[in-house]
Amino acid sequence: MNVEIISPTDTLFKGEASAVTVPSKMGSFTLLEHHAPIVAILEAGKVSLTEASGEQKEFDIKGGFTENHDNHLTICVE
Repeated sequence: MNVEIISPTDTLFKGEASAVTVPSKMGSFTLLEHHAPIVAILEAGKVSLTEASGEQKEFDIKGGFTENHDNHLTICVE
């Protein structure tokens, strides 16, 4: 899936990933390729992702929101 993690001042990640785990207000959840459309509010924690190459990355966030539609995941963070 195409993933973009953006903050008010920078693009933290832009590329392909096979799995992304986010800390939502209702608990952490993982999005995989072709996940159903979803919008969620995020709380402080870590966004973890597995790139298409298999490399793991983590980003500390203070909060934000995420939106997934048509295999494109956008994560807006503080």
